[in-house]
Amino acid sequence: MEFRIGTGFDIHRLEEGIPLVLGGVEIEYNRGFKAHSDGDIFFHALTDALLGAVGFGDIGSLFPDNDPKWKDADSSLFLKKAVDIVKRSNFEIVNVDSYIILEKPKILPYRDRIIENTAKILQIDKNRVFLKGKTYEKLDSIGRGDAGIAHVVVLLKREVEK
Repeated sequence: MEFRIGTGFDIHRLEEGIPLVLGGVEIEYNRGFKAHSDGDIFFHALTDALLGAVGFGDIGSLFPDNDPKWKDADSSLFLKKAVDIVKRSNFEIVNVDSYIILEKPKILPYRDRIIENTAKILQIDKNRVFLKGKTYEKLDSIGRGDAGIAHVVVLLKREVEK
């Protein structure tokens, strides 16, 4: 058995007039992430973690932010492509552990929906995806509510012929 670990990180500024999307779920809030795509920091970090675990580059190399094709794109498209790459590499997703760090809004009311949506895209049981919401304790731009961060760790496995 071969195991691989991947990590992902994403950060975006929050701005008024933009929908807030996390894990493909629209969150009720007056600001969203400013980005070339829909700004879903969770799916961006998860995509990077999966791609890194199989040694396939990163989200920016597959979906460059200077390509008009990806303007306002649904980040689930990025994640679905990463899942396809993982499967073509003969790996299975064992589990996902993650943080979304935002001062506001609270993640807890949306966590189950985000986990269910993520597990569906990853094609794994929802008990293999975990998400923790944290604040930045009023420190720095995150703590002032000007931005949000996502950190993700994934574990993959595949059978190795002897």
